[in-house]
Amino acid sequence: MADVAHKLANGATRIDFQTDPARYKHWKLSVDGDVATLTLDVDENGGLFEGYQLKMNSYDLGVDIELADAIERLRFEHPGVKVVLLRSGKDRIFCAGANIRMLAGSAHAHKVNFCKFTNETRNGMEDSSENSGQSFICVASGATAGGGYELALAADHIILVDDGSSSVSLPEVPLLAVLPGTGGLTRVSDKRKVRRDHADVFCTIEEGIKGKRAVQWRLVDELVPASRLDETVKARAKERAAKSTRKADGEGIRLTPLGRAFRDNGISYGFVTVEIDRARRTATITLKGADQAPPADVAALGGLGAAFWPLQLARELDDAILELRNNEFEIGTLIFKSEGEAARVAAHDAFLEANKAHWLVNEIRHYWKRVLKRVDVTSRTIVTVIEPGSCFAGTLAELVFAADRSYMLIGSLEGDNRPPAALTLTRANFGPYPMCHGLTRLQSRFLGEPDSVGRAEVRIGEAIEAEEADKLGLVTFALDDIDWADELRVFLEERTSFSPDALTGMEANLRFGGPETMESKIFARLTAWQNWIFQRPNAVGEEGALRRYGSGVRPSYDLRRV
Repeated sequence: MADVAHKLANGATRIDFQTDPARYKHWKLSVDGDVATLTLDVDENGGLFEGYQLKMNSYDLGVDIELADAIERLRFEHPGVKVVLLRSGKDRIFCAGANIRMLAGSAHAHKVNFCKFTNETRNGMEDSSENSGQSFICVASGATAGGGYELALAADHIILVDDGSSSVSLPEVPLLAVLPGTGGLTRVSDKRKVRRDHADVFCTIEEGIKGKRAVQWRLVDELVPASRLDETVKARAKERAAKSTRKADGEGIRLTPLGRAFRDNGISYGFVTVEIDRARRTATITLKGADQAPPADVAALGGLGAAFWPLQLARELDDAILELRNNEFEIGTLIFKSEGEAARVAAHDAFLEANKAHWLVNEIRHYWKRVLKRVDVTSRTIVTVIEPGSCFAGTLAELVFAADRSYMLIGSLEGDNRPPAALTLTRANFGPYPMCHGLTRLQSRFLGEPDSVGRAEVRIGEAIEAEEADKLGLVTFALDDIDWADELRVFLEERTSFSPDALTGMEANLRFGGPETMESKIFARLTAWQNWIFQRPNAVGEEGALRRYGSGVRPSYDLRRV
């Protein structure tokens, strides 16, 4: 069993998303000047769970946890890296994709969360290319199938080896009765702009496509003979490094291990606390504001490293969300609270805004963007509660606008001498953290009344109390102390009584109104269909394709179209 899986008190296996290169089982990371190489060399006996072997460089969630970690470290720890090569450590195979035995034996919830995390990881590669100046080149040597080709699709440039056998394929439909679960269909059509009829052929043949046709159909960028492969890869890396927008200098900062304490009913971090109420099926996530002012200048960031409040908080929140997603399936509602000084939160936002051209500040802001996106696509009801002592300002206020509902107390509770609850807007609420469809959360909130965004923007820096926040449309309900406890209790009880399936579908539909992007299509369309197909007997039934794969017995399909 891999290092990322540990037993919980109840005997279940807890998946841990924290790792580091010294513990990698499946990837090798090396850096040579401005070029890094990520080599996929999967340990077939290093699966996350028992019951399958990761043959042919196939992967499970443990493999992708390492990849996600490596991508983050390249952004923060290696500021000089401008190009990342993705290569295979095995002969005649790049990657066979997600492990079939793992998929066939996994619970539905694990399959769905596996696909969601791998999507987020590949989106992270594209985000690094767009916003950090780190280009990705994939060397597709040998079979590059299913999720292996989806990994290649996330790169900026795909080199296919011209050796008569190397190919790319998305064989999920003909072989497994499912869809490519990591954005393959969407990236083929929207990113690589493969013709619809060509894509139809490509996605319905098992053997894939190789040679000149793969280039002609835009499935890959370049076909290179094995004899010139290393020479060509080196040349492409040099070309892309020369065009890189990455302007980092000096040393990177080490992403040190998070300090965490696990309890039966929660997790404690430095600035994040998670309290789980299993009877109510809720998890309360409390974020603590900064304990000191931001540094006087950007030069001091190197000394603070991963302990710089915005970065540490983002990493802790990211880990907490992944823990709840993958280890607490019956927790249906996430309640966000905060405590601390809003002025310090706003001061850190101002520091980040003033120094946004600095490479490390740029990385921190984009990290927050990705963490907030992870919150957006988490299949849980999200509620934000704003009380006296809260510090929902700027970056943290995004959690108010990300929520399905937000509740704000008017005035104070009896016996509480803290100032009334307030919400503070900063520049961070008007651009740096777009959702996956390209709009800010306030723009998405006010689709039908865009002038409301402008009315909110002129209030930047003000401590906006409950009744005014309600008038501006920034919260769902502003309640006085008489109704406060009862309204929250009734809402949570009502939410618990609804079907989790219906809530997941409803919330996902309501969160992403407005335009579509490739990224939003992957989550809102492809993931939704894959979620449904993964429950159908044609795929996962006793006679379905996933169960019968490799047995020599053809699957038996219910042939009715629904």
